[in-house]
Amino acid sequence: MGIVVIGAVFVDIKGYPLSTYIPGGRNAGRVEQVHGGVCRNVAEDIANVELRPTFVSLVDETGSGQDVIDKLARHKVNTRYIRRVPDGMGTWLAVFDNDGDVCAAISKRPDTTPLTRLLQEQGDEIFADCDGIAIELDLEKETVKQVLQFAKKYRKKVYAAVSNMSIAMERRDFLQQIDCFVCNQQEAGLMFSDNYEELDADEMCRTLAGNVHSANIPCMVVTMGDKGAVYARSGGECGTVPAKKVNVIDTTGAGDAFFAGTVIGLTYGKTLAQACEIGSRLAASVICISENVCPRFRPAEFGLDVPVMD
Repeated sequence: MGIVVIGAVFVDIKGYPLSTYIPGGRNAGRVEQVHGGVCRNVAEDIANVELRPTFVSLVDETGSGQDVIDKLARHKVNTRYIRRVPDGMGTWLAVFDNDGDVCAAISKRPDTTPLTRLLQEQGDEIFADCDGIAIELDLEKETVKQVLQFAKKYRKKVYAAVSNMSIAMERRDFLQQIDCFVCNQQEAGLMFSDNYEELDADEMCRTLAGNVHSANIPCMVVTMGDKGAVYARSGGECGTVPAKKVNVIDTTGAGDAFFAGTVIGLTYGKTLAQACEIGSRLAASVICISENVCPRFRPAEFGLDVPVMD
């Protein structure tokens, strides 16, 4: 079954300026519409390492929803557990500046409650033989509870990311049952009611180590953009991972790719530091490419002794 990935699908509408971006002004540019969503991206990123993840999700009962399924299937993602339902996909509208960073965004979340029934009906067959589980912590609370119950039943490790930290903060008690939680520096500040924006990597590492110990969170990784990433376990292990130097085209999806790489590494036997290094390499690969280019890797390129799945 490979890694099971559970989360929402979004349609991403992106606007890029053709000349210097003027905040509050009228900017000529180009607009692109692509498939998105944290865990949809993660499933595709895992498949691009020639691993074959299973994606558990929802799409609209439209041609756009079928397009999502078809594209993932072409990447050899197992799409058997994607359900077509009304309002199954969200929308993310974003405007980028000249550095490839998001300067304004609005999102409409989909109704993900049908996932609860899906897991009730087919959870055992989904999780019994999987290698690991990746989930969005801000899904419906009952859905997250179900996933954690199945993970405990079948002794599977669970790795979590977020798409909306405000919602995820209501599920902080779940973090003690998550094997590794990954978020960015701003999200970590929201989680711990502090402002970490001015901290460098070493300062963030020490702060994170103290936070995970006091909150009894087993493991947490915080991405810091061009400053790299930091990681810490409640038992005391902590460290930093430098960012790869690349020419930035679009930072969208970099965090998702980092999460995917970290999940791959931890699922298939790498240390936390090695897993974060894989995440850093995958993140760099998506930052410096256009939407029409798909970076492909083989497991051996990351030192993974995992058979390529047909």
